[in-house]
Formats: sequence, structure tokens, C-alpha cells
Amino acid sequence: MLQKRQHTAERRSRNLHVGLAGCETEILEAQKLRYRVFADEMGARLPSRTPGVDRDIYDPYCEHLIVRDEAAGRIVGTYRILSPVAARKVGGYYSENEFDLTRLQHLRNRIVEIGRSCIDADYRSGAVITLLWAGLARYMRENGYDYLIGCASVSMADGGHTAASLYNRLKDEHGAPLEYRVFPRCPLPLGHLRKDLPGEAPPLVKGYLRAGAWICGEPAWDPDFNTADLPILLSMNRLDGRYAKHFMERQD
Repeated sequence: MLQKRQHTAERRSRNLHVGLAGCETEILEAQKLRYRVFADEMGARLPSRTPGVDRDIYDPYCEHLIVRDEAAGRIVGTYRILSPVAARKVGGYYSENEFDLTRLQHLRNRIVEIGRSCIDADYRSGAVITLLWAGLARYMRENGYDYLIGCASVSMADGGHTAASLYNRLKDEHGAPLEYRVFPRCPLPLGHLRKDLPGEAPPLVKGYLRAGAWICGEPAWDPDFNTADLPILLSMNRLDGRYAKHFMERQD
């Protein structure tokens, strides 16, 4: 059975292409995918007024990176991208709902925010996230931006103990310099949680850190998604050379 699934994933990967959504229909399909993953799978409370669609006030200002399975004719992965110009138009970055970004003020014209990353449950073999990262790398290079910022989520199904333990393990090795530190508006109560639990970092967190990203401060609690969110900042100048080569080569 495992071998059969691997062959299926390999066949699918040959039909996957990444790019920015080019029309409202593609954006809507990406928003429906987000709803299935975040609301139906994870139980998040989403603010959307349209049933089955994850849409908020930031969406009209964002560009939507999508991976499409051309053979199946459907979108199977997505990222939401908010440029510095668009952030000014909407009034700020989504991350500012969770963190005080004052210390990053001098970087605002060079920061792109990414978020709402999700992949269809049938396509979580690694090929889709690789293409999404390749699309992000191309976007940053073509537009001349220097920093990626976002929130990397950790489940709080156990009340936050795993998230607190993960942060405790990672903060020294991957913590940002003081001048890049941000501060949670609704902090995870680290003093009341265990910090000694073992466990792997979620794949997305692990990917960010391997690429060279910093954790910019203590995690915030997101009650709508019931996650602990780690503030992530990646300087393109710090992007690990192996990752840079890998992602720049994977464009389609």
C-alpha cells in the first residue's frame, strides 16, 4: 500500500505547476481549500461571511500563490502574499494583530508577509510545499524584496505544553538578534506550561528554520485557530545556499 501511494504521489508531482492566481475563480478556489484545511480539518473559527470560503479583509490586497494539479484541474496548495505596498493600503500586516512589530519598522519597505499556507490532504508528500517555496523565492527575487515574515503555527491541542517546549528548545539556536525581536499581544503563558516535552517541530516550522529563518520572539496564542504562533523572519541574505539553489531551480 505504501509503495502504491508513493507511485501515486510521483505521478501527481509531474502534473503540478506553481504560479500566482490569475483570476477571481482561482482565488476563490484557493480560499475554499483554506477553509477545508483550517475549518474542517483543524476546527478553526474563521471570520468569513461566505460558507465554505476562508476570506478576510486582507485577501483583496494579497496575491495568492497556488499550486495546481493540471491533470486533476484543481488547486492543491496555496500561500497568501502581502507586499509592503499592499500592507500600507490595508493598514498593516496580518501579523500585527498578533505581534508588536515596532522593532521591524525600519524594514517595512523590504518585508513581504506570507501566511495561510495549506496543502490538500491528498498531496502532502513534499512536492507541493517545495513548489510553493520555489514560487516564493521567485516572487522575492523578481520584486527585489529582502525579508519574509509570517506566523508559524503549532497546535495547542494539549493546552500549549508542546508549543512551549518547542519554543524552549529552539529559542537559543534560532532566536533573532535583539534588534529584530517582536512581542506577542496575547502571549502564550510560558510560565505555566511544561517546557521539557520531546517532539518534532511541525514540517513548516522545520522548513523555515532549515532555510535560515529566525524566531523573532515568544509565541502568541491565536484563539480562533487554537494555535501557538511563532513569529518568523527570513532574510534572503541568510537563505541557506543549498535551499536557495534547490528552490531557484524548481519553478514548475
